[in-house]
Amino acid sequence: MILDRRQKYLQVALNSTLSEANQIIRTLPQSDRILLEAGTPLIKHYGIEAIRFIKNLRPQSYVVADLKTMDRGENEVELAHLGGASGAIALGQAPIETINIFIETCYEYGLDSMVDMMNVEHPIKILRKLKKQPNVVVLHRGVDEETYNRDKPIPYIQINKVRASFDVLIAIAGGDTIREVQRAVFNDANIVVVWKEFYAASEQSGKIAEEFLKVIK
Repeated sequence: MILDRRQKYLQVALNSTLSEANQIIRTLPQSDRILLEAGTPLIKHYGIEAIRFIKNLRPQSYVVADLKTMDRGENEVELAHLGGASGAIALGQAPIETINIFIETCYEYGLDSMVDMMNVEHPIKILRKLKKQPNVVVLHRGVDEETYNRDKPIPYIQINKVRASFDVLIAIAGGDTIREVQRAVFNDANIVVVWKEFYAASEQSGKIAEEFLKVIK
């Protein structure tokens, strides 16, 4: 599956257990606008089996491996590829050398390279140093930031700054309410990442995803 620049996507981050992921995925509507993310906690718990498990449940789906790579960029992309990922994430805080080899290796293996700019004050400064731009820039307010610093905003303001200088897709992470999802789309994000409503399976999981899809147009 190839990301369409004319399309808006909902990225569902799965961070709990494989059992919960299984139940949640089975309730989600069949839509090429839903991206499935093997979240960092899931990968740390189960390794690349987490990626492979999600891919096997929905072989046609786009699966994101949230590796949060800080070093060994080439090796970690190879692992994501072995798991069947469609895209993989490195941190913008990583050394430039790591991000460069991460992006290059993603290109070699046919994965979309994604760079998460959590805790990066000026994402453009990082992007300007790179040999090649990633496919996706993730603008991210972290979970701990949201929990312990109520004044920390979701970085919507960075969307236009990045888009004005670089031809990349932009994902927004850190907002999980309908209003926050709407704001992300209003500010022209291509991908909206959510996780809170999909941490534990419930009878409402599928319905909630459908509601999110309706506001992501």
